[in-house]
Amino acid sequence: MHIDDPQTVPKGAIQRTALILSALENAERLTLSRIVAATGLSRTSVHRALEQLVELRWVHRDGMDYQLGLRMIELGSAAAQHNMVRRAALPTLHRLHRISGCVVHLGVLDGDDAVYLEAIGDEGSAVSNSRAGKRLPAASSTIGRALLAAMGSDSPEAERVRQTRLAYDQEQCRKGFGCAAVPIGRIDTGQAAALSVFGPSARIGDRRLLASAQSAAAEIWRRIQASPPTGRVARTWQHGNGAAVRS
Repeated sequence: MHIDDPQTVPKGAIQRTALILSALENAERLTLSRIVAATGLSRTSVHRALEQLVELRWVHRDGMDYQLGLRMIELGSAAAQHNMVRRAALPTLHRLHRISGCVVHLGVLDGDDAVYLEAIGDEGSAVSNSRAGKRLPAASSTIGRALLAAMGSDSPEAERVRQTRLAYDQEQCRKGFGCAAVPIGRIDTGQAAALSVFGPSARIGDRRLLASAQSAAAEIWRRIQASPPTGRVARTWQHGNGAAVRS
């Protein structure tokens, strides 16, 4: 069950806690009443859980408002630091950002969603409105379509992405800007990984930039492949002729 699913109100304490934290994730700060409305939980349950979360520093209270606390920042940072895919990709992502001047993302597939593990180059500008941890519908986002291709989806769109090693959109989310995504591979944990570049349409359409993004994805793949066995990737295409294969 997805904790964001409003159709089912979770009954267990851990599930209730997760639902409350998810509500706070989607807003800078919320009152008790707004958390109750967002979660569908009883006011008593939410109040009791918030008291415990504040004590644990998972949630911070400021007057009548609640927001995610410092402990959540610590946990999120630790999760990012220990993520093998992000660790393998980070040097290449920074280099791609430097040579392209574009916002660069690293994403993985989580259920029906694409989740950013890293967003480089958008600090404070909100050009692409992206951040690490942001969740997007996979089927309707550029990086999501690259992820579905990496997972071996048999849709015509996924097959095209595997053949070209590229998912591409112009002005999908903002006028004058485009996005191109390249599948990296499928990890033995069941996750798929992909990278994307976001920037002015003219720049995103430059073949040299697209080639750089594809080279970056291949470099990340090689680094992941050289990681310990738990980080091995099952490749769903090959760089030469683009034929869909599994390794």
